[in-house]
Amino acid sequence: MTKLGFTANESPTIGVELELGLVDLDTMALSSSAGQLLPQLSAEVASFVKPELMQSCVEVITGVCRSVDDAGRELRERLQSVESICESNGVGLWWGATHPFSVWRDQQVTPNDRYHDLVNSLQEMARRLVTFGLHIHVGVDSGDKAVMICDRILQHLPTLLALTASSPFWENRNTGLHSQRSKIMEGLPTAGLPPLMRNWSEYVWLVNQMVESGFINTIREIWWDVRPHHNFGTVEVRVCDMPGNLEDVLAITALVQSLVKTLSDMIDNGAYQHDCHPMMVRQNKWRAARFGTHAKLVNSFTYEVESLGLVVNALVEKLSPTAEQLGCLNHLERARAMATAPSWADKQLAILDKTGDPREVVRQLISQSRMSAS
Repeated sequence: MTKLGFTANESPTIGVELELGLVDLDTMALSSSAGQLLPQLSAEVASFVKPELMQSCVEVITGVCRSVDDAGRELRERLQSVESICESNGVGLWWGATHPFSVWRDQQVTPNDRYHDLVNSLQEMARRLVTFGLHIHVGVDSGDKAVMICDRILQHLPTLLALTASSPFWENRNTGLHSQRSKIMEGLPTAGLPPLMRNWSEYVWLVNQMVESGFINTIREIWWDVRPHHNFGTVEVRVCDMPGNLEDVLAITALVQSLVKTLSDMIDNGAYQHDCHPMMVRQNKWRAARFGTHAKLVNSFTYEVESLGLVVNALVEKLSPTAEQLGCLNHLERARAMATAPSWADKQLAILDKTGDPREVVRQLISQSRMSAS
């Protein structure tokens, strides 16, 4: 059995990862051009821009940040550099969790041994991963704490998905869902909602069992909606679709950081763990994927069905003291408006309804998300 050490963090540091699509600005289709674009970045920026499984995607990341404002500054600077290189090559950045009309069969896998091994192992389920998500890391001080937070944060994951839902289309079809990406991810054998893990020891045992039985090759093949990250010493929230602009990304980052810190403090103070039935989380995640910000979620305490606006308002009120302490209250407050405004899925659907042209969905939203326009 392999021993996994957890790199403790003494404060709730932040790391943010943005998966963005590369789009041909003439056709508005996905462009498998990462291999041509990434070498053009400066060495300083290139270390924070990574290739992904498909060449039509790049990942723009922060370093270890102390605050949401710090993360925002890092992301804005790097996105401006990436955007400039892309546009000089006729490529735009797509901020959405699926592309409205490009076909997964046309996308090219990044030439990398790990990625080719994944495709060989997972076959079509890997090739269909033409999706774009937002991943947020928050530092915690022990492995046991990370596992406990992963358990306690489960009931809030549907709220995060509903707020970020931005993938109503798949292969030029209106799927009827607001988050098609979440359903595609659930096709992987180690994605979706995680199993119950009571402590770090049980998590390590589970990882070792999966590796030793040949179910996975490495711990990097675990893609749960939330997971401990032993090297970074974080809780990593992976459930979110990619929001349509940086401001919404920072609002969700503030929500996640405040939530992880609040749960961490509750554990330290000896709070009782209220059990939330896994099926309740599952049904709320389905509601979020189906309806986005229009979802009615079941309250795990009262069992009443509540609007997303009501759920988010209550959560923001609860987290506001922590957010003020962390210096991100202004970003957290934005979540209230996100819960009641048209979602990014709604905006995509509205553009298609008005224009009848899926290319216009891509063109208009790329224009709105440009760093030079913000």
